[in-house]
Amino acid sequence: MFSRFSRLAGLVGAGTLIVASAAVAQDLTGAGATFPDPIYKKWFNDYAAKAAVKINYQAIGSGGGIKQLQEQTVDFGASDAPMTDEEIAKAKGAVLHIPTVLGAVVVTYNLAEVAKPLNLTGDVVANIYLGKITKWNAPEIVALNKGVALPNKDILVVHRTDGSGTTYIFSDYLASASAAWKSGPGRGKELQWPVGLGGAKNDGVTAQVKQTPGAIGYVELAYARQNKLPVAAIRNAAGAFVAPSIESITAAGAGMASKLPPTSDLRASMVNAPGKDAYPISAMTFILIYQQQSDPTKGKKLIDFLKWAIHDGQASAATLDYAPLPKNVVAMLDKRLATVKMVALK
Repeated sequence: MFSRFSRLAGLVGAGTLIVASAAVAQDLTGAGATFPDPIYKKWFNDYAAKAAVKINYQAIGSGGGIKQLQEQTVDFGASDAPMTDEEIAKAKGAVLHIPTVLGAVVVTYNLAEVAKPLNLTGDVVANIYLGKITKWNAPEIVALNKGVALPNKDILVVHRTDGSGTTYIFSDYLASASAAWKSGPGRGKELQWPVGLGGAKNDGVTAQVKQTPGAIGYVELAYARQNKLPVAAIRNAAGAFVAPSIESITAAGAGMASKLPPTSDLRASMVNAPGKDAYPISAMTFILIYQQQSDPTKGKKLIDFLKWAIHDGQASAATLDYAPLPKNVVAMLDKRLATVKMVALK
């Protein structure tokens, strides 16, 4: 009898392990941009508590997210850079771009000698990253910062080493503001950098700037704020120097949204958006999904989450230095999500 009881206990134990394993299994998997990682972590945690749907997300960079979507190794990709026509052509079906929040790429620096936030322009930042301006007290920087005692210190440029949507946004802005940049490195998730040191992901660039006196880098706003790094005010299309904030990102979003046609696929740029209050290095970040979902169960969970994110999730955006989506963009997304088809593989 003891033997029979032992075998039964073993089976019950095995069953418990199976149930426990299933309970911790991820319902959805995604990978991509580091730019929205702080808000995505909060959303996935909040949504798991609300809907009992677990989402595993790997912040590996926009380039990696696009590649994994193309290879169908994840349920969704994430990118701050819209997919190009060539990238979409390599995907295994039609891809939808779902903007989730608005954010800002900021120019941050390590200058203990300077207490007041610096003013910079696209031309000056481009020339720093081109290696043409090499000192913090260069005349071009001094002219933008009257009354600020700038140190005679070398500028150490820091940039991303991975395929990055943050790099795309930053280079998209520089290409729109500087003819020299447009004809040189240009726009892209990966660039041939003329000068500088590399850091992996937003947190890698943040760490390099934080530990290196004289350094300059570009990161998503939340990373600079969380690490108490200063950020520059950037001259916008209206000629005003504007610091990154929820309000100035929202202003940029309003300027961008006002120009979107109702049929837009939302692969739109927000850099140098119109408006005197608009922060010029603002952007939408995207979740990328297939329009035809081959697993109806996962597909429904994914669409339900995205509907929650573009509505209820927006309320928590500002707590992590993101701005909510414009209302007309949310209305467009509701229609777009309604076009997703659940097609079970035979």
